[in-house]
Amino acid sequence: MNQAEWLSRTAQSLPELAATAIGAKVVHNYAELADGAARMATGLTGLGARKGDRIGIFAANDPDYVETLYAAWWAGMVAVPVNAKLHPGELAYILETAGIRIVLASPETEQDARQAIGSIRNETGTDIRCIVFGSDEYHSMKKDAAPIKEVSPDDLAWLFFTSGTTGRPKGAMLTHHNLSAMSLQYLSTVSCISPGDSLLHAAPMSHGSGLYILPHVLKGACQVIPESRGFDPEEIAKLLDHWNGVSMFAAPTMVSRLVRADINLDGERLERLKLIIYGGAPMYREDAIAALDRLGPRLAQIYGQGESPMTITCLPREIIADRKAEGWSRRLASVGMAFPMIEVRVVDQHGVPVPDGQSGEVVVKGETVMAGYWQQPEATAGAIREGWLYTGDIGRIDEDGCLTLLDRSKDLIISGGANIYPREVEEVLLLHQDVREVSVIGRPDPDWGEVVVAYIVGDASAEDLDKLCLENIARFKRPKAYVHCDSLPKSAYGKVLKSELRRMDGEDGT
Repeated sequence: MNQAEWLSRTAQSLPELAATAIGAKVVHNYAELADGAARMATGLTGLGARKGDRIGIFAANDPDYVETLYAAWWAGMVAVPVNAKLHPGELAYILETAGIRIVLASPETEQDARQAIGSIRNETGTDIRCIVFGSDEYHSMKKDAAPIKEVSPDDLAWLFFTSGTTGRPKGAMLTHHNLSAMSLQYLSTVSCISPGDSLLHAAPMSHGSGLYILPHVLKGACQVIPESRGFDPEEIAKLLDHWNGVSMFAAPTMVSRLVRADINLDGERLERLKLIIYGGAPMYREDAIAALDRLGPRLAQIYGQGESPMTITCLPREIIADRKAEGWSRRLASVGMAFPMIEVRVVDQHGVPVPDGQSGEVVVKGETVMAGYWQQPEATAGAIREGWLYTGDIGRIDEDGCLTLLDRSKDLIISGGANIYPREVEEVLLLHQDVREVSVIGRPDPDWGEVVVAYIVGDASAEDLDKLCLENIARFKRPKAYVHCDSLPKSAYGKVLKSELRRMDGEDGT
């Protein structure tokens, strides 16, 4: 089924229900959103785009983002949402790679979009049309409403470009069936959505927050964009005065900032907060406990990748909140259990499953796994073998089926022949009250191969941290150096960029 059908059905049954908003102000009801998407679909076709063509969306969060996303699907085209914080050179690479000829931008990103387009025109002679949300051109594109284009389940719907932290980004091809399976998994396992609920977009719509638009449109929830277009704890608290049944996707760093913020999150505000789904980076045990103490049973964790969008494992709110359950602390440090329609294994270097409790690479099979990488058959063959997606993550599955992620395979530190998982060291260092953030990397060493180095945001002394490590982990895992810094380099989605840390570490020569 075409994803646009879900919007059409909701508009038919709940036409007056709020569909998009900025702050406390409704921008579209569902009838208006569906009509706008249908007319924008005609406009895209009028510009020469055809079924299967890729439509770029390089924009800050905006109600028109939602309209454009569904307009592309309405016309049988492929949405290509792009991280709005990318450099124009990075954007140009994605535009060229995906063969995009139409880009929708927001006023905040227009200059960078036109710079990228200009560089492509100068190098290849290819011209790309840039249309800005809210402009006269944007509104004039909307012609008579088009019928929804029929698609097959295996037709491409969303081209999801990876962050590219280890090289050029690759385009994960997500089909209409992939996205439908993702949405149904969300509704069955993560949260029930009721008409009139809200999804607060404090994280970029080009990533997880945008993927969660789909199940919320299916169920008639409102897409709420903060006026700041981003994450501000005080603004989020004020929005809880207005919207009901509020869910939000957030990186763990965002959750921690919200928990530490000096804001009122009590009483009626807290009652209006339905769920915070966190994922995309490790949530350390102590941070999860602090969030649970502040927010109550309103937390769920997901583990997914662009290659299996938002859907590999889930740690539901019931498990996170059940402090009395046997093994609760261990489960809290995990990413939960496989979604119902997903198979998860941990395998050795030959692809053979390892016993419970042993570490290896996490592999995934199921209906959310991508069709492959855009125009990269070799990369596809390396990532998907006999139907199993090789995630590149190292983890272990406990006897109760919970998956604990240890690290990315590329982040594993091998020192003196011993494997050291950075997350294990990070968990210990975060026990210190004067450590706000930490990231552990391996530094090349002529004698040991690599030595452990910890980048610390906080005031804890090296002596105190050494003592803490020696009390909790093996001596060989203890960092050989501590580097104090004001902040850790992060992606737009809140992930610590260990590749950037390694680069900085090498340049500093420390």
